[in-house]
Amino acid sequence: MKKQTAIFFYVLSAYVVLQFVWWGYHLIELSNAVAEQANQPNRILMIIGEGSVFFLILLLGLWKIRNSIQKDLELSQRQSNFLLSVTHELKTPLASNKLYLQTLLKRENLTREQQLDILTRAIRENKRLESMIQNILTATRIENHKLDLHRENIDLSNFLRETTLNWANQRTKVELNLEDEVFARVDRFVVETVLLNLLDNALKYGGKQVKIGVYLEKTESGISWGVKDNGQGIPKKFKDAIFTKFVRIGNEETRLEKGTGLGLYIVKSLIEAHGDNIEYQDNEPSGAHFKISLNHEA
Repeated sequence: MKKQTAIFFYVLSAYVVLQFVWWGYHLIELSNAVAEQANQPNRILMIIGEGSVFFLILLLGLWKIRNSIQKDLELSQRQSNFLLSVTHELKTPLASNKLYLQTLLKRENLTREQQLDILTRAIRENKRLESMIQNILTATRIENHKLDLHRENIDLSNFLRETTLNWANQRTKVELNLEDEVFARVDRFVVETVLLNLLDNALKYGGKQVKIGVYLEKTESGISWGVKDNGQGIPKKFKDAIFTKFVRIGNEETRLEKGTGLGLYIVKSLIEAHGDNIEYQDNEPSGAHFKISLNHEA
């Protein structure tokens, strides 16, 4: 139970006990008065008034406790989903790499080209595992407030281009629309981590014929950059929760997309720690658009 909710619960409990004692006293006193006098309108109105206040406070307290319990249950479910997804994400690349190594050991007649193909697949699985572990470590650093930023003036245009092309060479084509020679004072780790997570997210939910775009532009208010895809976008009921830790759309046991539910949480947390802003918009005609506004020009 959260600290604020616990304090509210204990105060409410104390108030309930005191009210019962106080009401018991007045009811006894009122009973004696009724026996002596037929009508006590002022005292009755006072009891009704205090009773109404008590009743409203009691309802408010129950509502707060109910909301807190509901949030705790939702968090517990998200954590359970996280464990399920992490277990799957860890098991899959480990099993794949084990199979690749066993193939290399048992099949001595493999050509050099076949060996290179198997090794390339193993390296790809290993990078996927590294990426997931890095995300978990980054989320832990964020939670423990141990994220140190090292800002420097860089050519953001070139940095986004190089990072995106390195990712695209191993995953899928990305359309670049980057304004040249845009300089900004940023933390390289933050920008790279945010970009890679947004690209991975676009690839997961972009559909079978995914089209991903990365843009960078100078505006009247500063610098904006972001990632777009042509998928289904985010359903309206999930838009307020997409940056919450462990939140993933759909049923964890039947979903096809890989992931841990940490990507967008990390993106939001890093952007806020960096002093910048991120917002989700529906892409036109379809898909998702994550727009980042920088507050640190060079």
